Amino acid sequence: MSYRLLFFLILFTTLSNCQRSPSIDNRPNVILILVDDMGYSDLGAYGSEISTPNIDRLAFEGVRFTNAYNTSKCFPSRATILTGLYSQQTGYHKSFSQPLRNAITLGELFQSEGYTTLWSGKHHSTENPVFRGFDHYSGLLDGASNHFNPGLEREGEGQPAQKGLTKKPISYRNWVIEGEIINPYTPKSKNFYTTDVFTDYALNWMEQIESEKPFFLYLSYTAPHDPLMAWPEDIEKYRGRYSVGYEAIRKQRFEKQKRLGILPENTVLSHAKHTKWESLSIAEKTKESRTMAVYAAMIDRLDQNIGRILTKLEQVGKLNNTLILFTSDNGGSSEVVNLPGGYGKIGTLTNWKSLGKNWANVSNTPYREYKNWSHEGGIKTPLIAYWPEKIKNKGSVTHQVVHFIDFLPTLQEIAGADYPKMLNNDVIFASPGKSFLPQMVGEPLVIRKEPLFWQWQHGKAVRDGNWKLVAYKGEWELYNLKKDPVEGRNLVLEEPEKVEEFKKYYSEWAKQYGIE
Repeated sequence: MSYRLLFFLILFTTLSNCQRSPSIDNRPNVILILVDDMGYSDLGAYGSEISTPNIDRLAFEGVRFTNAYNTSKCFPSRATILTGLYSQQTGYHKSFSQPLRNAITLGELFQSEGYTTLWSGKHHSTENPVFRGFDHYSGLLDGASNHFNPGLEREGEGQPAQKGLTKKPISYRNWVIEGEIINPYTPKSKNFYTTDVFTDYALNWMEQIESEKPFFLYLSYTAPHDPLMAWPEDIEKYRGRYSVGYEAIRKQRFEKQKRLGILPENTVLSHAKHTKWESLSIAEKTKESRTMAVYAAMIDRLDQNIGRILTKLEQVGKLNNTLILFTSDNGGSSEVVNLPGGYGKIGTLTNWKSLGKNWANVSNTPYREYKNWSHEGGIKTPLIAYWPEKIKNKGSVTHQVVHFIDFLPTLQEIAGADYPKMLNNDVIFASPGKSFLPQMVGEPLVIRKEPLFWQWQHGKAVRDGNWKLVAYKGEWELYNLKKDPVEGRNLVLEEPEKVEEFKKYYSEWAKQYGIE
């Protein structure tokens, strides 16, 4: 055989193999990380003293949003971020005990474009994600559980603190492993801890994904939602750190926020709602210091686990073209759960401890109020976007207003997906949200022309531009957030025309859903 003939045979074989090889898919992987009951100032990149180097890396190598909003409550927020609809449109503004209606999910969106879809962690629903577009789902179907053991008492341990034990008949939280609902779920390993386990699920799936196929991972943690529970070694890092009290930590965070440039220059610290530290007894100070140390340890452990995800992405060469979004489902919580029969040290599996109003006021620095309120402390959240391949202005801060309704339109644009009008013979509402992809990649911004709305229980609000009308169990209050970011000066008497205009906006929106 001549060398020329041999050359052409090799060339033909090479070209044939190239034609048979699948084309390289350059679409990004997407990871959405949602944490639970974490306040605006609880990350290092947003002012905290808590050690969050991995999340801070996302922030300082990505984009931080300073005006991002959730719904002020767990399950409405989770329904909204999952569907791009207000919770009132999906039926999740009152209850989570029914399927999401009039909606597609992020899983269905990405699945329609050939992505592998993964969901690890909390859902806060009765609807199994494997029937709503997710190839894999493992985690907590319910709202909150014991972080060390969501099930029955194990040999050699005390009774796990559980909300359901106060009910008759006793009920346990629904846990899911690979789509199978288990109740009660009692982990065999005493090394079980929700934050670690949710990450384990995700990492195991990531090991199995075909290398040429993009994936969407929804990593939905329950921390730092109560019960406040953490590993002893993490708590030890913060032992004595909070003995200086609420006011000192709050002021330290505020000063750091100003240095970081995440607050407007004219921002002042809102009026303190916490108790005077000096008025507490030594025993009360010790208890409160321990409480906040455990809360900090839970966030520290979250950060460690996000570090595990980053390490895996680096090892498999996927970090550069992976978009990671990090946010929280509501502001710091002032709710307090008191369970009969609880005992043991704060932070252990037998003690259900809540953060409480005083530390929640610190958590939400510099803003007013808490989870369940429609004031800024209840609805404002950190939002970080990290995407090495696309984000060029690394470490930038954007003050553009973003809402959870905007997540699905943003990810739809990134995936290049079509938005259906029907799904399983159900009419699908169009998302009222706007893509915030331009804010991430430095392109011209899409100006929002429609007001944003909030309603949960006693809280309600409408924001249009810099103006916000808000109420909680009472009369409307009006604020100019550009001049008064912390809602300190109520302009309701000075701007009666603006009040009436915004009340009309809210009334027309609320009327569609039969709410006030």
